[in-house]
Amino acid sequence: MIEKALKGGRGYWAWIALLLTCIGIGVSAYARQLTLGLGVTGMGRDISWGVYIAQFTFLVGVAASAVMVVLPYYLHNQKAFSKMVIVGEFLAVSAALMCMLFILADMGRPDRVVNVLRYPSPHSMVFWDVMVLNGYLLLNLIGGWAALGAERRSVPTAPWVRPLVFLSIPWAFSIHTVTAFLFAGLPGRHLWLTAVLAPRFLASAFAAGTAILILLSFILRKVARFDVGQEARNKLSVLAAYAGIANFFFLGTEFFTAFYSNVPAHKHSLQYLYFGLEGHAPLVPFMWFSLVVGILSVAMLVIPSLRHRNGTLAAACSGLVLSIWIDKGVGLVIGGFVPTPLEAVVDYLPTLNELSVTLGIWAIGLLVLTVLLKSVVAVRAQA
Repeated sequence: MIEKALKGGRGYWAWIALLLTCIGIGVSAYARQLTLGLGVTGMGRDISWGVYIAQFTFLVGVAASAVMVVLPYYLHNQKAFSKMVIVGEFLAVSAALMCMLFILADMGRPDRVVNVLRYPSPHSMVFWDVMVLNGYLLLNLIGGWAALGAERRSVPTAPWVRPLVFLSIPWAFSIHTVTAFLFAGLPGRHLWLTAVLAPRFLASAFAAGTAILILLSFILRKVARFDVGQEARNKLSVLAAYAGIANFFFLGTEFFTAFYSNVPAHKHSLQYLYFGLEGHAPLVPFMWFSLVVGILSVAMLVIPSLRHRNGTLAAACSGLVLSIWIDKGVGLVIGGFVPTPLEAVVDYLPTLNELSVTLGIWAIGLLVLTVLLKSVVAVRAQA
């Protein structure tokens, strides 16, 4: 079925050429990083996680969001998601792949990842993160590809596929829970040292990931004439709305706990992100933009008369994705390092090399997603 991706019009091949160009830029930048070391990045002793881990954190949530269509379709027989479920599975595949590539990019010696498998340590959250990410990618790729192959041959899906799908449901929750524990297990970082970090991760994942699925459905309808159905979009918009509400509720509890308790260590990171700390405020405009746009987007999704209009729905979903990407993919990671354990305030700015590698990895993920969805559209067109 992969040969379906080798056929397309001028616009399709222009998109592929753009992605390949971005991949080339990323590979060149990564080769430079391998040669010169992580000194070419903006990371250092005080802020050792930068844009790479920020993207990883956001994309783990996108990967986990596939459960929002898999669970109602397979467990509750919601036929409205029949066309959307495989889109969700393949989105999970590309997102999980990008997550692993960002981990490799963040390591000065990527070959040492093999040591995680050669010398497994159950006490290490990194070990469990690698395990659940690889497992989740394989579950969605095998299950989705087998289901698509059965549809192409007009035969029922093989019986062994359903157990894999059912296993992927709790696995989706596990990948983001383990990622949250990876942060919350660092006692020196007060912004992450909270019991609600895992629920907050899951809420933001289901909000942003579901919004991305809705946006994908609009793109597929426009460029490939593949419509998942308005009912599926309506149901997903409700899920995105309430997940978004839960996400901002958890953010509010963090503010209450930090400022009502008036414990300086718990307040400093939030002060740095939203108000500035000791004259350092590089992220303040972005965080307030994220907060305002996110709340407005959720409000638009909550009001039925607004979310039932496709134009408003697309705008609300775009705003929600952008808001959570800033809050979770930038603010949470960078803000957790400020101040340092020695109470120093250190600003972080990614270098052009980091941004180039990031662009290349995103292009790889989008290329994989494009090829997979092209196969889906071709098979459905023959049905």
